[in-house]
Amino acid sequence: MTIAGMCFPMRSPWDHPMDRCFRFFPCLADPGRRSSLCLKLALVAIHLTYAGVLFLFDGDLIEKTKKEPWYTALYLLLFVVTLIQYFATSVSSPGYVIDAMMTVKDRNVVYRKSDPPSQSASSRNGSFVVPMEANQLGRNLSGSSLTSWSKLVADLYPLGSSIRTWTCTYCNVEQPPRAKHCHDCDKCVLQFDHHCVWLGNCIGQGNHCKFWWYLFEETALCLWTGFLYISYLKAHITRVWWQDAIVILLLIILSVCLIFLLLLLLFHSYLILTNQTTFELVRRRRIHYLRGIPERVHPFSTGVRRNVYNFCCARSAVYRFEPLPTSQEIEEKSRPYTCLDALTCRCC
Repeated sequence: MTIAGMCFPMRSPWDHPMDRCFRFFPCLADPGRRSSLCLKLALVAIHLTYAGVLFLFDGDLIEKTKKEPWYTALYLLLFVVTLIQYFATSVSSPGYVIDAMMTVKDRNVVYRKSDPPSQSASSRNGSFVVPMEANQLGRNLSGSSLTSWSKLVADLYPLGSSIRTWTCTYCNVEQPPRAKHCHDCDKCVLQFDHHCVWLGNCIGQGNHCKFWWYLFEETALCLWTGFLYISYLKAHITRVWWQDAIVILLLIILSVCLIFLLLLLLFHSYLILTNQTTFELVRRRRIHYLRGIPERVHPFSTGVRRNVYNFCCARSAVYRFEPLPTSQEIEEKSRPYTCLDALTCRCC
């Protein structure tokens, strides 16, 4: 720009420091992602603070490390593994419905161009399993004919059910049973459990197992850290009052977090054993496919052993779609347990 013979450079909209930051890191332009990033940095800072105070104040721990380095090495290993598990869970896919739909459609396209020797989409224990590997092809879950996403979803619901009852009104995709639209992620999630603010990610079919292991590792780390803090207080109490005050304050906060983690770990362990999700347990009366089912009946449970196996071993490479149970299956699961059922391990 020129005024009276003088030249002035035009001010770019990216001249502001924050704008330049958004230019190089587009993800920070989203307020939700910025909030999630701040929470992640805060969690890492909290972990580093607890470990740092422990090694700064406790001279006996340093001496013990020199004599028995394996003890501190194991603690630091758990510390690092917990943080790695946290970030791995935060970036993992919870199993979006749109991704499963595209997988099924891609398998159908490939199947039309080839003649696969085996059936890749199968039925196991009443659940439809669609592999995600590129070298496996999609076929009809019930036999030899092709299937589309619409037919796959329709087969999961009882006959006579309207398509409007399972079509998402936000993203307009046909939802399998147990799927729900997450407003934070703006996507439908398979076996939606909840949206974790600390992770900045949904918990669903794809990463629920990772989330449980993160809770387990975080709980173990808190227990070990609390034990080290208590050992320090027993050996150094009344020596330096301000150090004791800091350690006691951190120990109180750690105890509150530990109680919360233990309850959360036990709660999700119960969900695994009964094949439920947090959303289904909390909103049971408002979910259309759970209405009319007795509270003590878990319609998707296939026994403790199978529930644990499907949760731990059958979710990393497949999309699992569980059909709604029939009235006969609900009646069978509603039958009270007898001594004979205990002997035959009916619950397993």
